[in-house]
Amino acid sequence: MMIEVLKSKLHCVKITEANLNYMGSITIDEDLMDAANLIAGEKVQIVNNNNGERIETYIIKGERGSGCICLNGAAARKCVVGDTVIIIAYALMDFEEANTFKPTVVFPENNKIVK
Repeated sequence: MMIEVLKSKLHCVKITEANLNYMGSITIDEDLMDAANLIAGEKVQIVNNNNGERIETYIIKGERGSGCICLNGAAARKCVVGDTVIIIAYALMDFEEANTFKPTVVFPENNKIVK
């Protein structure tokens, strides 16, 4: 049996940009992606803590060290700059692997990785 479990989470990052004139996705600072074990093209769920919106899209790699969290295309209507969001990725695993799997959860400060 395969089940879907939490793989990665960027907890409470701030939206830095909303770009309606783009074909879709979320742009994420590459440092944040690396820390959370996320890759370009990966499907993610974005949960907006300010308005309760939940959307799914895919990741585009953003400039390393920029702190960029930019919702693009139609998703840009679901947030405003400054909103706090949680970015979540899930993975399919068999039950035995999922039972011992440890997800990567990152708590950035001001959209930067704290060492």
